[in-house]
Amino acid sequence: MTSFNFAEALLAWFDHHGRHDLPWQTPDDPYRVWLSEIMLQQTQVKTVIPYFERFLQAFPTLESLAEAKIDQVLAAWTGLGYYARARNLHRTAVIIHQDLGGKFPDNQVAWAELPGVGPSTAAAITSICFNERVAILDGNVKRVLTRFFAEPGWPGASRVANKLWGQAESLLPETRFGDYTQAIMDLGATICKRYIPACSECPLMSRCAAHQRNVATQIPRRKPKRKKPV
Repeated sequence: MTSFNFAEALLAWFDHHGRHDLPWQTPDDPYRVWLSEIMLQQTQVKTVIPYFERFLQAFPTLESLAEAKIDQVLAAWTGLGYYARARNLHRTAVIIHQDLGGKFPDNQVAWAELPGVGPSTAAAITSICFNERVAILDGNVKRVLTRFFAEPGWPGASRVANKLWGQAESLLPETRFGDYTQAIMDLGATICKRYIPACSECPLMSRCAAHQRNVATQIPRRKPKRKKPV
């Protein structure tokens, strides 16, 4: 399957079966998308939604978040865990508000330089909000790609991760970059699940190497255990 057809099949599935009613999807506001992407790091959508809505009530704008005290931000974050995310969120809000004049960056490179925003999160924000043609590689996408290509290595290894980045970039469509980002994340979250993938519902099933070899539940590989010294 060519890269164009991969994207085409994914987008056709997304149009009919993707998630279109998440609270940060309408409108494609950089503040809401950025907040959701930080919350979704290491946390599932169903868990994030109520926290997202409460946090947005407490800090409805970038300015309100930037001017808040860190204790207020941490209090609003309580229960969501991984509190470094909240600290980085506040630091980034201050930088954008004070140093960038309240204007959100419109490209992946600039976003990736901000606290708590890595290359994949940055790409998610700019593809969705600014339609930038950039690839993401979060946990869901790693799972989709390692299965599609039947990648035998552990995705956390630098060699494998670099390979996956190249594949992710090669599969990008020529249009609808934001929709494509949403689509591949949705596929990983709702169909290409970690333990029980719903292969029969997947638009990529016919060309998925892991499905063809009947090893989908064995991929992606787990982190190799280090041998304990004697």
